[in-house]
Amino acid sequence: MIVRDVMNKGVKTISPNATVKEAAVAMVENNIGSLIVVENEKLVGIVTDRDMLVKVVAKAKDPTKLTVREIMTKEVIVVEPDLEIEKAAEVMVENKIKKLPVIENKTLIGIITATDIIAAEPKILEQIEGFVLLTKSKKPIAG
Repeated sequence: MIVRDVMNKGVKTISPNATVKEAAVAMVENNIGSLIVVENEKLVGIVTDRDMLVKVVAKAKDPTKLTVREIMTKEVIVVEPDLEIEKAAEVMVENKIKKLPVIENKTLIGIITATDIIAAEPKILEQIEGFVLLTKSKKPIAG
C-alpha cells in the first residue's frame, strides 16, 4: 500500500500572515490538528495544535497578536505519493512527527497522518504505537 492510497486529499491550508487565533478556529471547525502554511501557492510551513500549546498558551501570549509565521515549523518534512506507507511510518518515527504533507511535482496534493496509517494498515500499529500515544521519554498525562 502506498501513501496515495490513504492520504487525505482535502488538505486545509492557511496563510502565514493569519493570526494564531484564526488558525486555531480553522482547526476546531475542521476537527484537525494541523494546517499546512502556504504562501503564493508554495508550502512554507506547518502549524500544529502542539505549536499553539507550547509556543502560545504555555507562554501566555496573545493568539490574536501573533501570526502563524511566528510559530509555524518552517522545515517541513514531506513525502511523495508513491512511497510505501511503511516507509512513511518510518519517516514519522525517525523524525518524531505525526503528519506528513504529500508533494508531487512540487505541488501539495495531500497529507498523511499516523492515524491514517493505523486505520489503513493495523499491522503498522506495533511500529508506531509508542510514538502516537506516548513518547518513550515522556510519561503519559492523565486527564
